Amino acid sequence: MSQGVVRAFPPEVLEIARKIRDMEIRGAGRIAKAAAEALRIAALKYEGESCEEFKEYMLKVAELLVSTRPTAVSLPNAVNYVVSQLKKPGIDSLEKARSLVVSRASRFIEYADQALSKISEFGEKVIRDGDTILTHCNSAAATGILVLAHKKGKDITVYATETRPKFQGYITAESLLREGVRVRIIPESAVRSIMKRIDKVVVGADTVAANGAVVNKVGTSLIALAARERGIDFFVATETFKFSPFTLIGDIVPIEFRAETEIVDEEMLARHPKLRVLNPAFDVTPPDFITGIITEIGIIPPQAASIVIEEMYGHPVMHESLKAVEEDFAQ
Repeated sequence: MSQGVVRAFPPEVLEIARKIRDMEIRGAGRIAKAAAEALRIAALKYEGESCEEFKEYMLKVAELLVSTRPTAVSLPNAVNYVVSQLKKPGIDSLEKARSLVVSRASRFIEYADQALSKISEFGEKVIRDGDTILTHCNSAAATGILVLAHKKGKDITVYATETRPKFQGYITAESLLREGVRVRIIPESAVRSIMKRIDKVVVGADTVAANGAVVNKVGTSLIALAARERGIDFFVATETFKFSPFTLIGDIVPIEFRAETEIVDEEMLARHPKLRVLNPAFDVTPPDFITGIITEIGIIPPQAASIVIEEMYGHPVMHESLKAVEEDFAQ
């Protein structure tokens, strides 16, 4: 690569990156859309005149965004979708390169919105009139299914876990209550005791691995275990861009650990130097605990995840990482 001028990122891009890192923008789908929008803004606000420098600049923006949250594969998938085609032959002018990034970012955002609508349509069909459904954390895909079921006249009750320590369950409850859905908020510790009241579980996903395992907000696997114990269907609602092509080649999904101070305040930590807090943001639910994965292409068994990944991304994977994209640019 040429050693171009290092240009400052637009403040809007830095703000989006901060909001993703600080969990002001939450949910894997929302994060992916925000990243695509940040790339679009970066491309539009680039003030240089060199095509090669623009490509380097966009890779730096991509690296910044991907570094904000390590677990949600929707983030690198969205970023790779937007920037990876810059290496194609014929992208030899600044305006061609800029136009490519802007159009692919806009296309990704449009696809993400359409995907949620299709997931709602497919998922609503598994909800029966009179069902009581348990959900966890805050998933636009899962919530969309429940709202559509309610709008179609199905009398449902939703149990939403608080989802400590960030209490995303309250966001879920508010969005459902605005639509007129009956909601009960419970602590995660009450899940097993109330599972006898539940007909179905519907949760979202941050990442789906090639073996069908689902990485989602910590506590999901315990909910799946309690559902399995009582023979209750456990559904995962997610866009296919949350399927991880990296797991197809043997990579392990990294589990993000958040700050100790999300659990224990600084004063207590200072008083007790021997105290350490483990605060994993996600856990892994094995495919055997999952009834079906509700996607925009239909409801699939978790065992079919690898087929979806191969169809979407090809095999072998076109780009194993942003590093691979960068190496392609250098050639």
